[in-house]
Amino acid sequence: MDRYQFNRLLAEAARDMADEPGTQLTLDRAVLMATDIIENCDLAGISLVHRSGIDTPAASHKQLRQIDELQYELNEGPCLDALKQTDVLAVTNLAEDPRWPNWGPRIAAELDIHSSMSFRLFTTGENLGALNLYATKIDAFSHEDLLDGLALAAHAAVALAAAVEEDHLHRALDTRRMIGEATGILRERYGLTTGQAWGVLRRISSHHNIKLHQVAEQLVDIGTLPDSSG
Repeated sequence: MDRYQFNRLLAEAARDMADEPGTQLTLDRAVLMATDIIENCDLAGISLVHRSGIDTPAASHKQLRQIDELQYELNEGPCLDALKQTDVLAVTNLAEDPRWPNWGPRIAAELDIHSSMSFRLFTTGENLGALNLYATKIDAFSHEDLLDGLALAAHAAVALAAAVEEDHLHRALDTRRMIGEATGILRERYGLTTGQAWGVLRRISSHHNIKLHQVAEQLVDIGTLPDSSG
């Protein structure tokens, strides 16, 4: 693929990722684009770090999930190193790389995967991710592939960060809407002012040690407040 064609495809990929409504669709689009525009890339996936651990929410094939799950199980592999130690990691022969003496030989023998490239996507607050590309060939990726992967990862990181922010915004708006509805119910039911209704929600939230939006959600969905006796 010549440089003009790659740049055109990358621009199209960036637009497609930016247009996807939500984090999951953005992730899915990114891994499909990686297998389409990176030569010799047979499998692609994105790993994300959460408070509860690491998972692979987007994968081009079920084999990719097997590769990642084995890394998480053995606590070794290029994806984990990209997440924790370095921005870019390219490996020509996974079976013989001494950094991963258990994981590398196993995926080479069991899944016929021999080369990889991993790119850290972003490190903003609690968010951390990696784009991981794999190939069945030994020494499958060229220096140009590495540069192309960097460009794709940069676009994916921007699109993913925007999608995560949009999801957070939607959740915040949903929470505010739910609390507003609950406040309206209390005003109508008990003849309270807005401030008094808000105070009731806060007191019940504090008394039961549950989130304010959960109190509001129960009132809106079920019509009752958590039992405040005791």
